[in-house]
Amino acid sequence: MVTGRALHFVFKIPDRKLTAKFYREILGMKVLRHEEFSEGCDAACNGPYANRWSKTMIGYGPEDTHFVIELTYNYGIKEYEAGNDFRGITIRSKEVIERARANEWPIKEESGKFVLQAPGGYKYYVIDEQQPMDKDPVQKVTLSSSNLQKTIAYWKDILDLKVFNQTDKSVLLGYSENQAKVEFEDIGTEVNHAKAYGRIAFSVPKAEQPEIQKRINESGNKILTDLITLDTPGKASVTVIILADPDGHEICFVDDEGFRQLSVPDYPSEQILDRYIKKET
Repeated sequence: MVTGRALHFVFKIPDRKLTAKFYREILGMKVLRHEEFSEGCDAACNGPYANRWSKTMIGYGPEDTHFVIELTYNYGIKEYEAGNDFRGITIRSKEVIERARANEWPIKEESGKFVLQAPGGYKYYVIDEQQPMDKDPVQKVTLSSSNLQKTIAYWKDILDLKVFNQTDKSVLLGYSENQAKVEFEDIGTEVNHAKAYGRIAFSVPKAEQPEIQKRINESGNKILTDLITLDTPGKASVTVIILADPDGHEICFVDDEGFRQLSVPDYPSEQILDRYIKKET
């Protein structure tokens, strides 16, 4: 039995300055950690690039209790081709809508929700209700599926996520009621990840990681990176395994013990990020 915790979704961002403005001034998130790396990641955390890159964790609260966003910036890469793999992230917050209007950030309406686009074209669906103070405003991440039954068989039967809601065209899954969920929508065609593909991350107890690897191997599904230890300079090391589901969505399982040490908020990172942005402008 896998006992996971939803952590974050990874975006590759082409414009770090404008992206930082959107997440801080429009969505109202805070920078939790910012880290700079001189070369590519052994688990392809920044994609298939060997260049200098940075990672910014940003969200509504500490990573122990909130689902956050990982913004990956590859120096020198100014554009990523988008596929049809990512549908959107849903947030409950009328305050976001108010800030978007005040800053003249474009807003559309779609199926009773307000839609904002982050730089790079990533969609955020905003529910027009007061942002909750006692729990995470981030409700779910929605991804594409080419075959909903295969998706459910993988995420439910192999990774042990629970089904919270299911229709003919979508399924909502998660490890517990009080966490952000992952939703899949059947798009009726092949899922194309192009160059802007993301990655969703969960934590599990370190002792459970080999069991996940064993299940994936026995089921004939894909492991992108076998169990590996990743180091962050001056911070805790973590053990990760990177998977791909039947549609090629990347999934990271990190050891919960190491990640709780790594993810302690470093609020001076706000100023560190600004300093690096200023160096480039």
